[in-house]
Amino acid sequence: MTNQNASILDRDSLEYARIFSPAVLMDNLPRGFCEFSPTSTPISLVTTSEAISWLGTLENEAQTWLKRQGFTGKSGQFAWLEDTEGPRVVVGWDGQAMPSTLGGLPTKLPEGQYHLAAEVDDNLLIGWGMGAYQFTRYKTVDREPAQVAIPDTNNRSRILNIVDAITLGRDLINTPAADMAPSNIAAEIEALGERFGAESATTVGDALLDDNCGAIHAVGRAAEDPPCLCKLTWGDPNNPQISIVGKGVTFDSGGLDLKPASGMRQMKKDMGGAATAIALAYAIMAERLPVFLTLLIPAAENAVAGNAFRPGDILSTHKGLTVEIDNTDAEGRLLLCDALSIAAAAEPDLIIDFATLTGSARSAVGAEIAAMFATADDVAADLAAAGDEVADAVWRMPLHSSYNYMLDSKVADLVNSAASPYAGSVTAALFLQRFVEGCNWVHFDIMAFNTRNRPGHPEGGEVMGMRSVLKYLEDTYAT
Repeated sequence: MTNQNASILDRDSLEYARIFSPAVLMDNLPRGFCEFSPTSTPISLVTTSEAISWLGTLENEAQTWLKRQGFTGKSGQFAWLEDTEGPRVVVGWDGQAMPSTLGGLPTKLPEGQYHLAAEVDDNLLIGWGMGAYQFTRYKTVDREPAQVAIPDTNNRSRILNIVDAITLGRDLINTPAADMAPSNIAAEIEALGERFGAESATTVGDALLDDNCGAIHAVGRAAEDPPCLCKLTWGDPNNPQISIVGKGVTFDSGGLDLKPASGMRQMKKDMGGAATAIALAYAIMAERLPVFLTLLIPAAENAVAGNAFRPGDILSTHKGLTVEIDNTDAEGRLLLCDALSIAAAAEPDLIIDFATLTGSARSAVGAEIAAMFATADDVAADLAAAGDEVADAVWRMPLHSSYNYMLDSKVADLVNSAASPYAGSVTAALFLQRFVEGCNWVHFDIMAFNTRNRPGHPEGGEVMGMRSVLKYLEDTYAT
């Protein structure tokens, strides 16, 4: 069933058109980028290990000026310099292709246009684009980010596609739930399909029960905007089949097991898994990776009403397993279990899901690392290596099968939430694994939000793990 009223907003409005505009058009560059101008200010990188010797080659006046600015060549540090080469910006660089090197400059340098004086790795320019991000839908920004020209020696289209994908994901997360309900997510995916010529369809409300998606239906049935399952397919079916699933809880009150106010404050980000999956799908299609892509986004608001699902209820799922509800605030895994079962039924080469699933994962790895669970050692190792290469940290966690006893139910096949306070992220992953048995599967438990400003990572929504997975897919299927 396709939702004919997929968006609360006008789908032709600027709010939607801006997200899916093609970045590579000359007149539509993302924030932070510009075409080369001979009047733009050059930026020179100074290798940290060679900074002292480099300073010694400058005239005394230039050395004094840099010392007054405290420039030591530390990575990401910058200073202004005017010497025989003219006015320029010098930036410390540790020699690594890290986005953080240039990621802090767009908001620290004065507004204007800049260019790089020498060739740099694409990751540094992606970092510039990440640092130039601003969420402007509801508030006028105080200043525009500084703009840099992409050298002809770099892969311009890939840089812009990745920055656009990150911007899309961040915008989705940062948009409040009143404007990012399940129907809005469906509208975004429909627009994404139109942008890349993909097939998309949305199953809405009670039609989910016809498709045996009782868990998705239960989570979202108490909300005014009905739950839905969005599906997008793209590519040649003869290519390796990759399924991407994202948790789309547009707002999580906790349900009848109501969250406290402090725990509810940032729950607009509880669809961060869906946003990350959508951003990854955007990048895959924009880069035309030789895969057959299936994107599945179960979307629902976990609200409170007379028909809300209750602790003690038993739900039927797409796989046929019954689930006893121990806690209505463990709703994300209920959305995912139906979608993962549908993905697994197609027997793809790889299933990847993203979800803001547990506070336990944040306790284990913090807010800046994506906790990763995987059924294949080689895939996990390659994903970790890809994350190191692009500075998108992921850390493997154990699918410790002995903990399955904590999911036992006396009246159903399993419970949705273990009673034990221990290993919460592990038991959540083990719950999901029941619905992808026999499949090559990777699960990311993510924060999806920057809790502090870092170079390239402004405070707010973040598509954690997206660049790692994209790099892995490129290395595995496109080389």
